[in-house]
Amino acid sequence: MSRFRTLSAVVSGVVFSLALVSCSVASPMPLPPAPSATSTVAPSGDGVLRIGTLFPSTGALSYLGGGQAAGVAVAVKEINDDGGVLGKPVEVFARDSGDVTTATIEASIADLVTARADVLVGPSSSVLAERVIPKLVAAKLPMISPAATSVRLSSMASNGYFFRTIGSAALEGTALAKTIGGGKARIVIIYFDDDMGRAVLGRMRAALAASGALVGVQKIDAVTKDPGPIVAAVKAATPDAVVFVSPFSAMEQNVGMITRLTAAGFGGAKLWLTSQNTADYSQALPVGTLTNVNGLLEGAQPTVAFSARIAAVAPAVTDLLYAEEAYDATILAALAATVAKDANGAAIARRLREVSAGGIECTTYRQCLDVLKTSSDIDYDGISGATTFDANGDTSPAHFGLYRYDAAGRFSRVGDIIAG
Repeated sequence: MSRFRTLSAVVSGVVFSLALVSCSVASPMPLPPAPSATSTVAPSGDGVLRIGTLFPSTGALSYLGGGQAAGVAVAVKEINDDGGVLGKPVEVFARDSGDVTTATIEASIADLVTARADVLVGPSSSVLAERVIPKLVAAKLPMISPAATSVRLSSMASNGYFFRTIGSAALEGTALAKTIGGGKARIVIIYFDDDMGRAVLGRMRAALAASGALVGVQKIDAVTKDPGPIVAAVKAATPDAVVFVSPFSAMEQNVGMITRLTAAGFGGAKLWLTSQNTADYSQALPVGTLTNVNGLLEGAQPTVAFSARIAAVAPAVTDLLYAEEAYDATILAALAATVAKDANGAAIARRLREVSAGGIECTTYRQCLDVLKTSSDIDYDGISGATTFDANGDTSPAHFGLYRYDAAGRFSRVGDIIAG
């Protein structure tokens, strides 16, 4: 999960109420008091598909909730307009995921288990996704995240209950190699020694091995204070492009490294940032420092048509980050239940890979239902792009946006990259 972040202050005042969106879909009866977060009551499998959403309405990531909730709302409206699932309307239970500082998500999952949810869509945070996977396995409750990009999620033991419609951050390395290394560019990568940094480096190395385009690798970590020796080594390699992979949490180091690289002649179009350090630097760097610097962020770009569909259901929502991925997660869950002829969580989990790949391509719920009249094998390719789940619940290919900075230190989308 990446964020449109500002360095001057924590995002505030942008909390989208999930109630604005959930009022547009079926409204189940009020829930009884939540049990303890360790409840493992099995989903009902009574023929009604109940979707529980876990998007943030409180906490540091609350600004991400509205777009994803709206994506689910649009999908459910369209599913129900086309007859629902197994002849019954889909129901939605919206719950807060909170952020990593609270146990909100655990309480919400317990609440949703009691509500007999069959599948969960969310959360926005990779850390929260990692935290609750054991609960999914215990409850036999599949979860599809539209926004969790951590490379660690690919190797977690989810027993086939965790999926994501957003690509793993590791695929940024493939995307960068494809975009920068397509010609004869000489590339140096500076990477932070963490899971993501190592994964991006590994992908770039593999993709560029044949061409020899990767001419230098420099490692930094939490104790790296002086960027001078790193920049000197970069300069000695005489690269055409420098890729800088680091977490948002290392922002003091990020600012220092960007400043020194720019002074050494490796700023502007030569410098490439990645999803965790592509941020709003307008308050942190002098005007002009980032002019023409490139950035990469995961996720599809909402089309005008999809934006209009969102506006019809949730007119107050304007930030559509991960909305398309949330929409596709919902459609895939509905199709899995349809093919399984069972809205039970375990049945949905078993069919999610099947409906995402290998069959007759269909791009809408209605179209997929039409295909199922004559064939049992469909391949849903949604509005966020082709989605094919593997054995780890990862999706490929992954869709990234190419961004470019202006003189003020703000960035805007200028292109799209598909990798994987």
